[in-house]
Amino acid sequence: MSAAAETNESKPWYHPTLGKQMVVGLVVGTIVGWAANAWYMSGVDANTSPEIAKQAQDSLNDFMAWVALVRDVFLHLIQMMIAPLVFASIVQGIAGHEDMKKVGRIGVKALVYFEVVTTLALVVGLLMVNLIHPGKGITLTGNASSLAAMAQNKPLTVIETILHAFPKSIIDAMARGDVLQIVIFSVIFALAVSAAGEAGKPVLLFCDSLRQVMFKFAGLIMTFAPVGVAAAIADTVGLQGLKSLLGLGMLLITLYVSLAVFVVVVFGAVIWLVKIPLKPFVRAVREPFLLAFATANSEAALPDAFARMERLGVPRGIVGFVLPMGYSFNLDGSTLYLAVAGVFIAQAAETVSGVHFTVWHQITMMLVLMLTSKGVAAVPRASLVVLIAALQSFQLPLEGAAMILGIDAFMDMARTSVNVLGNCLASVVVARWEGEFDDKAAQREFGG
Repeated sequence: MSAAAETNESKPWYHPTLGKQMVVGLVVGTIVGWAANAWYMSGVDANTSPEIAKQAQDSLNDFMAWVALVRDVFLHLIQMMIAPLVFASIVQGIAGHEDMKKVGRIGVKALVYFEVVTTLALVVGLLMVNLIHPGKGITLTGNASSLAAMAQNKPLTVIETILHAFPKSIIDAMARGDVLQIVIFSVIFALAVSAAGEAGKPVLLFCDSLRQVMFKFAGLIMTFAPVGVAAAIADTVGLQGLKSLLGLGMLLITLYVSLAVFVVVVFGAVIWLVKIPLKPFVRAVREPFLLAFATANSEAALPDAFARMERLGVPRGIVGFVLPMGYSFNLDGSTLYLAVAGVFIAQAAETVSGVHFTVWHQITMMLVLMLTSKGVAAVPRASLVVLIAALQSFQLPLEGAAMILGIDAFMDMARTSVNVLGNCLASVVVARWEGEFDDKAAQREFGG
């Protein structure tokens, strides 16, 4: 299918675009998950005997295990292509440049942008949670002991983060899918290829061919995306149930509203200041955004984000460098979530203890989060680990983290999709700063 046909907005209803198919998958998956939960858990209430309740839950788990299998197969297919795609894109992008100073300049600009935007994410989260007060009147519940194993996963210190970035084995880094380590190896390898001169040209040609093959590979896998999306959302809704949204609904609303304000105000200001064509950009990022939202997995959206940012007019060298870096240093949605969740728990704890968590305490917590959130690239369930560490540092109850764990899947969907959106925007911003963004390509591919 040609690019023009793929982006044509006037397709007949019976031949929808991939983005529309994923929206349908979201709706169908939500209905399937709700129906499964209602079917298996019907009649289970506070008066139901523990044995019957357990049988119903086990039956639901058995059914959802098959749904989760579909989701996991899709995610595994996506994850298997990330290491070769990132490696080939960075090597081809950097080694293809004759000006190595330019590569360093791009890296510095990206890191500065990442730091400014993530700081603004903390500020927006802090303002919104204090404006809405979602924790007011909430009684802390939950079993803090269930977080004991997770609490052992401490965020890395600055020294540990720097050391972790340099892999002992690239094979091990690729096997674990550690994007930051793959980026570091690929950058050094690309510099070596460039320094090798004529001897490095066959390697450069191979990486260019590998990159193009991996994009075709991604295209094949993405045809399965609507089914994977439906299975992912069905698994979340089926196991959690829509009722799980009610008890902590105000926290969920606060997070979603805060993220919406951040996207409109901060990202909107960036798009206006940098003069990024709005409509083409929105059309380019909507599929990676929806994929990240449905799967709550930013890696699932990476291959599609690579391809669509290139088509939007961002040079492949900038895309291949900035996007993977952002997965470790530009987690806008996760950063905002930390601000909202941390202060929410402090507000809920005040109801019980009567101890007020002042603005200065909140600002201090935000400064701690700014540092610790940079060292979680290799930590499972990173945002929750950082939150637990912050609660321990400020003597706030871990029961708060245990309580919000029940709706963390729904919050993860929102923060992950904003992470992907922010990284796509970062690649366009850096390309514009370098004077290499192709406005004509943006209008041709996504202008309509």
